[in-house]
Amino acid sequence: MRNSFVWRIALPYLILVVLILGALGWFLSSFMERSYIEQLTAGQKASTRLFANQVAPVVIKGAPYPGLADMTLQASFLEGTRITVILPDGTVIADSERDPASMENHANRPEVQAAISGQETSEVRYSDTVRSRLLYTAVPIRDGETTVGVARIAISLSKIETTASSFRRIIFATAGVTALLVLLVAFGITYQTILPLRSLTQAVTNLESGKYVETLPGKRLDEIGRLTNAFNRMAAQISQQIEELSAERGKLSAVVSTISDAILIVNGEGRVELINPAAETILNVNASESTGKSLAEVVRNHIIVDLWQKAQSTGEQQFTALETPTRLVLQAIASPMEDETGSRALLILQDYTRMKRLETVRRDFVSNVSHELRTPLASLKALTETVQETALDDPPAAKRFLAQMSVEIDNMTQLVQELLDLSKIESGRVPLERTYISPWEMIQPAAERMRIQAERSGLSLTVDCPEDLPRVLVDRGRMEQVLVNLIHNAIKFTPPGGSIQVRAWAQDKDVVLAIADTGTGIADEDLQRIFERFYKADRARSGGGTGLGLSIARHLVESHGGRIWAESEVGKGSTFFIAIPTTQA
Repeated sequence: MRNSFVWRIALPYLILVVLILGALGWFLSSFMERSYIEQLTAGQKASTRLFANQVAPVVIKGAPYPGLADMTLQASFLEGTRITVILPDGTVIADSERDPASMENHANRPEVQAAISGQETSEVRYSDTVRSRLLYTAVPIRDGETTVGVARIAISLSKIETTASSFRRIIFATAGVTALLVLLVAFGITYQTILPLRSLTQAVTNLESGKYVETLPGKRLDEIGRLTNAFNRMAAQISQQIEELSAERGKLSAVVSTISDAILIVNGEGRVELINPAAETILNVNASESTGKSLAEVVRNHIIVDLWQKAQSTGEQQFTALETPTRLVLQAIASPMEDETGSRALLILQDYTRMKRLETVRRDFVSNVSHELRTPLASLKALTETVQETALDDPPAAKRFLAQMSVEIDNMTQLVQELLDLSKIESGRVPLERTYISPWEMIQPAAERMRIQAERSGLSLTVDCPEDLPRVLVDRGRMEQVLVNLIHNAIKFTPPGGSIQVRAWAQDKDVVLAIADTGTGIADEDLQRIFERFYKADRARSGGGTGLGLSIARHLVESHGGRIWAESEVGKGSTFFIAIPTTQA
């Protein structure tokens, strides 16, 4: 309402009238008050000067100042003012209203200080005693050229202030009535003028929100009528365009929102105008907070910013590949866009992280399988050649070489079998025969199977598993296989004299199993990869094995809905944890 034409027309005039009348009233009242005070000051100076001359002989004689109090009271009565006589040191020796002995020293009063220095002065000051402003006039009492005292007359300005206040009220009341008349006249004149504009405004609002707009009556022949007719034509065209654009925008929005590539549109000033959900995920930003910010703030990567700048400067599409601090592998494409609204650039960030990882896994798999097969094959080749060349005529030697060949064949068979097992587990083709068992029934058999091997290696193997732990729904044989594998690794990498402890406890909704050793430990860079296929830490390379055991363990645990992880410190040992959801039977 306050933004309508009525207010925009009436309000300025209203404010102007109020300001003019208010300023005029304030000026007149102030001028009247100031003029009256100036006249009062001139007359009061004359009265003060006359009184100073009358009391000068008495003050010059000195204490006890005979007749001074009577002269002061008489003059105060005649003038209707308060009169005070003050010595140069500020001591009050006569006052028309109070006992001088009870009054404080007046040396610090401005008008008194000026009079002591020989000047006739006036001062308007608020008095706490009478709670009103007073006009003080002070004149020096002289003995020749020497100031022997000060005569001061004070008169209240309350009557002047009352008159000025009444005058102001009259002016302000006049201003209020005038303002009301101006407001009524302005409303009356403008209402009929802008009434058709309200219908036009409502139609524009409906058109803006996408609602159907009815044709407005345009029978008037003035400017508003021509405006209404022009709006009707425009509304029909815009409504059709809005429908077409809404359909196209819906299609584009669906594509941009569902595409897996990150898309950003950057204007010529380097500000982000559009960012899709994939870009929010890849760049770890929020679209509402990123829109309008600079490209450098959003992507936080100088390679992408340089790519955009190069596309802008050359006008050609640019490509580059990069790796983010979060280890994402991206391909960035910057394409310049020119239209009538200005220069922009389309940035597309394609996430190749998964493809890169799959390529790395594939390459590592081929390399690891080749490595694991090369060693036994090379040994078999060497043993075969040795048997052919030297051991055919030496049966004991031939048997020894054949036994070694059998070991190598067993290693190859184990590798192939573990590869087949891992493939079946990863593809979900291994059926799990789950039953409800207590953790003790799972841990105790695995520990007993490995106890003799631990003792042969000079290690102590202990089990700490309460029998009242919640039961778990697992494939007993598969989980026992996982525990045997973990205990076997602990034995393999723990020096003689060390210890291995298998523990179990309930935690939240899980039963947690822990296999802790006092072995050589695992380096931090290896700890994150030990569950990958064929991955071996440096310490494991010399210990044999295929590098598939922990990968098989991870997949078996996860197939039970559990989790497996490891904590380790080099030189102090490692602990492998398995968390299995509990099921009360």
